[in-house]
Amino acid sequence: MNRIYISGPMTGLPGCNFATFNAAAARLRLLGYEVVNPAELNTDPETDWHTALRKDLQALLTCDTLALLGGWQKSSGAHLEMHVAHRVGMDIVICEDIRKPKWKSG
Repeated sequence: MNRIYISGPMTGLPGCNFATFNAAAARLRLLGYEVVNPAELNTDPETDWHTALRKDLQALLTCDTLALLGGWQKSSGAHLEMHVAHRVGMDIVICEDIRKPKWKSG
C-alpha cells in the first residue's frame, strides 16, 4: 500500500463531503502515504458528475489501494470505483482501518 485513492459519497452531501475527504487525506499523509483525494481533483462542487468521475477514474488507476470512506455504499461513484479497483487487482480497504504508518511493518 503506497498510493491510496480515497473513495466515498459526495453527491447531495453538504459541501460535497469535501471536509471528510480532506480530513482522511490529511490523516493518511501524516501516516506517510501518498494520497489521491477526489476533493482535490475536482475542487468546483458544480462540476458535472460525469466529468468529475472521468477524472477520478483516471487518477484511481495510478494507485495501488482504494480506501473506502463511511457511507460509500450509498454512492454510485464509489461503487464504480470499487468495481474498477477490484477488476484491476488493487487492494481495497476501509479508510478508517488504516492505522499504521507506511514506514512500519506489520
